[in-house]
Amino acid sequence: MTDSDRQHRVVLVSFDGLRPDLVSPKLTPHLDRLRQKGVTLARHLTVYPSETRAAMPSLVTGASPGRHGMVGNKYLDRSVQPPRYIDTSDDRIIQALDAASGGHLMGAASLGEILSAHGRTLAVLASNSAGTTCLFNHKARTLGHHTISGHYAHLATSRPLIEALQARLGPIPAPPPQGTPDLTAQSFLTSALLETVWPEIRPDVAILSFGEPDISSHYCGTAHGRTLEALAFVDRQFGRVLDWWEAEGRQQNVHLLAVSDHGHVTVHAQADVYGTLKTAGFRCGPAPGQDVDAVLVPGQVGAIYLTDPSESNVRRAVAAMTEAPWCGPIFTAGRNEVDGVAPGSLARQLVMMDHGRSGDILFSYRADDETDRFGLIGRTWTHDAPIGFGVHGGLHPKEMTSVGILAGPAFRSDVVSDIPSGICDIAPTILHLLGIAAPIGMEGRILTEALAAGTSVPPASIVETEHEASTPAYRQCLRRVQVDSATYIEGGWANGASHVRWRQSNDN
Repeated sequence: MTDSDRQHRVVLVSFDGLRPDLVSPKLTPHLDRLRQKGVTLARHLTVYPSETRAAMPSLVTGASPGRHGMVGNKYLDRSVQPPRYIDTSDDRIIQALDAASGGHLMGAASLGEILSAHGRTLAVLASNSAGTTCLFNHKARTLGHHTISGHYAHLATSRPLIEALQARLGPIPAPPPQGTPDLTAQSFLTSALLETVWPEIRPDVAILSFGEPDISSHYCGTAHGRTLEALAFVDRQFGRVLDWWEAEGRQQNVHLLAVSDHGHVTVHAQADVYGTLKTAGFRCGPAPGQDVDAVLVPGQVGAIYLTDPSESNVRRAVAAMTEAPWCGPIFTAGRNEVDGVAPGSLARQLVMMDHGRSGDILFSYRADDETDRFGLIGRTWTHDAPIGFGVHGGLHPKEMTSVGILAGPAFRSDVVSDIPSGICDIAPTILHLLGIAAPIGMEGRILTEALAAGTSVPPASIVETEHEASTPAYRQCLRRVQVDSATYIEGGWANGASHVRWRQSNDN
């Protein structure tokens, strides 16, 4: 074995939108097999908003959206006039924004940049949107790293590599028709990793990101038969990676990590946000315009940008919203460390979203612990998704909890950790495995409790807190937990949902 083989490497496999309670011996036998070989993070959490293009930048920067600046799948850019609507699913927009900012699109260094500074490499293979694929390593071309999309050939950062892959595996699969499970791309990328990227490039860190079961949950339902078929399919693809790891990778000091970026809950009612704001005297629309003074960014996470974000306008809008049956937790600029400027609201910094790109009013739709048509806990209101389908972005614990399984020579085996952890912890833990110090700006922590016997160190402190805000007609509560210096958001709710019930639903 060469010296290069002895150095630690990491293969991280991501399952977009996978709820931990869908991982089981029957449905996902290969993920379940990995649990037996490593450490399961039983209280693993994502960031708010629980959206992919906020969470994945947190994965690779170890920082919250309020630090790295990707505050949602979509946001309003008010650094220019007139303000412009940004949809980060478009990789061209991401690259243009990064260039315009002088290379400072994100306010924290990403994993690709850090690895490159230490002479290491990152390879990304992703079947997510073009924007998500780009955000895993948005400077890959400059850094000389490899990125491969399961659908978009133009994202490939190496023409010789993509030509070699297509000669071996066939053309890059086209995106499937809307509402159809996305399967072919997952198989293509798994083969690309196992047959070419690992044996020929051998990156220090490889990210293989499956776009399922998220796609099927959005268009079929969180536990619909087609969604479960898609999940079983990607689990089989993961099984191929696990087989390789057991046969070769583990002996070559490769660590295998499996994660998800968020969970899903089910829509049970439609919200009329436009009507509520109209009643309060605002002209609301999905994008800036002459007749719009309140922009409601499309999507499940609520972000409202006011043309005149005066405190009086924020208070007027929030007052109307908190009287609506669909309104869940709501956040505004902080009057202090806890309270927002509007009665009933909490400060944005409590959800680590106090950033210049954040909306003047952030809110989640009201959710509950009732079971959906599939028998899964977690229902919510929505503005623009069909009833009965899966969504995410809010603060229900089933949206906030995510999969976290760590296996390899440095980790303990067949262990369940009940210590809270989060998606921001993945990057510093990977860097620790590679012997690289985490840079200033990483808010996550090294998951020392998951390390092998003899080196594992339990956290010094775990502090759980709840923050409340209310009006005569409305009450909300946000639950946070701090482990040493890292802070996680466990969930938030409004009007009537007991935090005891929510904690129990999170454990089931």
